[in-house]
Amino acid sequence: MAANCVARSVLILLLVLHCVHRSCCIPRISQREIYDEVRQLLALSSNSLQKDIDDSREDSSELPEASISKPDVPKAVKNWPQKDLNLGQVSGVAVNSHLQPVIFHRAGRVWDENTFNSSHHYQQEHLGPIKDDTILTLDPKTGAIVGRWGASLFFLPHGLTIDRHNNLWVTDVALHQAFKFRPGDNYPSLSFGVPFQPGTGIRHLCKPTSIAVASTGEIFIADGYCNTRILKYNAAGGLLRVIPNPPEFLSLVVPHGLALIESLDRLCVADRENMRVTCPRAGLYSTRGETEPALTIQQPDMGRVFGVAAKGNLMYAVNGPTSFLLPVQGMTIDPQSETVIDHWAPEECLPETLANEYEIWSAQMENY
Repeated sequence: MAANCVARSVLILLLVLHCVHRSCCIPRISQREIYDEVRQLLALSSNSLQKDIDDSREDSSELPEASISKPDVPKAVKNWPQKDLNLGQVSGVAVNSHLQPVIFHRAGRVWDENTFNSSHHYQQEHLGPIKDDTILTLDPKTGAIVGRWGASLFFLPHGLTIDRHNNLWVTDVALHQAFKFRPGDNYPSLSFGVPFQPGTGIRHLCKPTSIAVASTGEIFIADGYCNTRILKYNAAGGLLRVIPNPPEFLSLVVPHGLALIESLDRLCVADRENMRVTCPRAGLYSTRGETEPALTIQQPDMGRVFGVAAKGNLMYAVNGPTSFLLPVQGMTIDPQSETVIDHWAPEECLPETLANEYEIWSAQMENY
């Protein structure tokens, strides 16, 4: 309404000025009366415009503050666990359906510069598998061990994922394999890769790092330190897709962590050595759009991203040691806008991986 009044006033004013300039006359109305009429119209327009502005401010002030959602800020729980668990290098952490954190650790086994040769073959096979239990279930309140298994199964643990059916999915970089274990089983129901045989073919893996499992059953394996690719399988273990695959333009350098945002049909990757998080299409419901450009989040202070975890449509990520100039920290990411919206960190942490089931659990270790 105010805009219409202003427009009418401006048109009248232009008409008057035109008539004055052209010495035309307006019957029965003097120039003074015309100017008075214009001033009144302009005053009315100004008052109406101010009323519209005030009404708009009143409407916006009535909006509830809760309608503006803010992302959760992770905070470290002090004095957890309450007792030292005497762990080796912790490479994986996940959460089961009982909200219990489950960790995958290497006990006395260490990954260092002598562990692999230049062709990625494991050099310590003669040591045999780790004799200690490598998978521990913890009490979420105290950190006490409430379950343990995995002895004499793994050579160099890396990634751990738990799906909605409580199946455990793990990777072993020494074996160059990935496995699925049903609850309570010590023998894998699915195996990927060839034991101790790194390779680039579709039957081989090379130091696989992480696994993500969709509610639709599809399996994504980050492969890994050598092949720098993601392999997508159906629920029975049949290969469906290699990411990236031409004409996809996506260069990965050590895809170190995976997390699915199924509502966005995105698979988010901790692309470690590229110092970014990138989220290509997962193709869970349709293969259309699989060649769309990935959503990419990268900024100067991200550093090498080691792990990612999803909550709703947001992504939580942690970096690892990069340089003395970049802090080790966590980041809250909005993949849709491709921005980091928050930073957070405990006082002391070298994050390796993340798990998220209402709470964030971070493993602390060194560089591998």
